Amino acid sequence: MSTASGRTSRRAGAYKPKKTAMLLAQRIVGEIVDSGLEPGASLLSEREMLEEYGVARGTLREALRFLEIQGVITIRTGPGGGPVVNAPASRHLASIIAMMLQLDAAPFRSVLEARATLEPWMARRAAERRTEAQLESLHESVRRIEAHTDDVDAFLDENSVFHAEIATAAGNEVFSMIIGSLNWIVDGSVLGVTYSETQRSAIAREHRRIYQAIVARDGDRAAAAMAVHMHDYGTYLERFFPQLLDAPIRWDALP
Repeated sequence: MSTASGRTSRRAGAYKPKKTAMLLAQRIVGEIVDSGLEPGASLLSEREMLEEYGVARGTLREALRFLEIQGVITIRTGPGGGPVVNAPASRHLASIIAMMLQLDAAPFRSVLEARATLEPWMARRAAERRTEAQLESLHESVRRIEAHTDDVDAFLDENSVFHAEIATAAGNEVFSMIIGSLNWIVDGSVLGVTYSETQRSAIAREHRRIYQAIVARDGDRAAAAMAVHMHDYGTYLERFFPQLLDAPIRWDALP
């Protein structure tokens, strides 16, 4: 049953019963977490899983395929192969978000606005909560981006690393996942956005200012510096790539 806006109603009885394959996938995830299995750990073989869970082979394979698509496991082929625990990355969540945004015909601008709202808060929390190890990781990122303003690919990679490091230092797993995912979606390089070396140098300087505020544990200054950073990025796109901001997000455009 759908509402007038096309959304599924949350009233009792609106949901269909979960498929056995989905229930099994959720059980497997629960067992991975409860057992403390790390990435690289092997799960039971298909034969052992069939015996353990008492389901049909098709149901088991559907559950494992779903988990593989989500990045929870990797299926190794050949002798000694089978399901192996993986570490899902923010790109998997980005894929789901991008798909849903495309279905809603959401523009690129909407993701940019979300980042501009969230990232200053994250910078503030990073200044308040960062550890010495996280501070060193941020410093390394700043040094690397300053050293690679002449290398576009290395620069873009390090730009994403910096924002991900701040999200981690903020100490909130939910925001860290969201920011990491939005960074994938808002990567305009795959949509034709280019950065001159002058622009790349300006971004590197802004990264250092944000880092310095975090070093000083100055949450207000860190938030303000990040707000300027996000504003400058939006202004750059408005000036040189205005057609991109109102273009609908496409799932297949993720890098």
